[in-house]
Amino acid sequence: MSEVRKTRAEQAKEKKAAFGSDVDLLKYQLLSNHQSDPLELDPLTNEDRVKIIQSGIDLDGQDKAGTFFQTDHRIVHCSAKQPGLEVLPTAQALAEYPWLEELYWQAVPVDADKYTAQAELHFQNGYFIRALEGQRVTTPIQACLYMKHDNTAQNVHNIVIAEEGSELNIITGCATAPSLQSGIHIGISEFYVKRGAKLSFTMIHDWAEEVMVRPRSGIIVEEDGLFLSNYVSLRPVRSLQMYPTTRLIGSGAVARFHSILLAPPGCELDTGARVVLEASHTRAEIVSRTITTGGVIKARGHLVGLKPNVKAHLECHGLILADEGIIHAIPELEGHKSGVEMSHEAAVGKIAEEEIEYLMARGLTEEEATAAIVRGFLNVQIEGLPPELQAKVDEAIEESEKSML
Repeated sequence: MSEVRKTRAEQAKEKKAAFGSDVDLLKYQLLSNHQSDPLELDPLTNEDRVKIIQSGIDLDGQDKAGTFFQTDHRIVHCSAKQPGLEVLPTAQALAEYPWLEELYWQAVPVDADKYTAQAELHFQNGYFIRALEGQRVTTPIQACLYMKHDNTAQNVHNIVIAEEGSELNIITGCATAPSLQSGIHIGISEFYVKRGAKLSFTMIHDWAEEVMVRPRSGIIVEEDGLFLSNYVSLRPVRSLQMYPTTRLIGSGAVARFHSILLAPPGCELDTGARVVLEASHTRAEIVSRTITTGGVIKARGHLVGLKPNVKAHLECHGLILADEGIIHAIPELEGHKSGVEMSHEAAVGKIAEEEIEYLMARGLTEEEATAAIVRGFLNVQIEGLPPELQAKVDEAIEESEKSML
């Protein structure tokens, strides 16, 4: 019996390690935080610019409502072009707005784990984005967190506030310099969606093969508020672990999460989302599309209905394109009251041979047929997403097709 228990314990430990659940933070250098003066974009090389553009960021920012750019621990650029919009480094916002301390670390517990602890102890800025009450900022704001120095830790704390009746559309492109081999990104993000506000947040990430990524996000949505999250990761990364938690605390609040993920060989993705429906007449949706070409993906989803008259749906579809690939779908539904309506759908498999044969019979090669099926699988039209942000998602998918097949 003891031998059986030991074997199970060892298996559990191996399984936990397989999904990159722990990182030795001492391996990574902490850069000095003294340099905080804004820099121009000139220090970026042409290779840097290409990498940043691939993550969905427009460096000239002419058609953007605001721009935030941080390289490692240094603020490179920060501006807002539309009245009623604020884009600041987090440290500056905390200094200018004493009331912000009341929100700081409220959506994400500071003692959640060692990553949140490091973000607090070794704070390296991040962005503060706010739409003032009633302001509709429909033109996207762009934010880029770029890692340039090898084997370093980037620890940022982001705060986004959509005040009552406002609207924000944000696209973030996190990326690493072509020369960077390894590093860790720890990103704390807190979102506050006030009564009747709308916030869409689209992330297109382009990391390096040996980079560890540990985002820790929390979202609080008030009455009739909408939070829309879109996450796209189609480039190699060593280990990504994210599990944002949303609290729908006001009647009529809505949260939607959509993720599109690719795991090539050597890549470990432990991703998902959790939504707690704390008020009646709230709604939630979690949808993921995952593909492995040899990497490991754990796709989680957890819906918690605490009040009657709530509706929520969880959907996870995965494609395995290589024998070495693994996809582990974990859907969870938790209802606490009568009148809760929650559902889930999960499917993991390979491309059906008859689908490939059907397309080949119409003149496509096997490679073209496979590419067409994969493109259709990833082509998720996201309800409520502005056309420009949908176009960025489509571009990221198109650019990644050759590398995934």
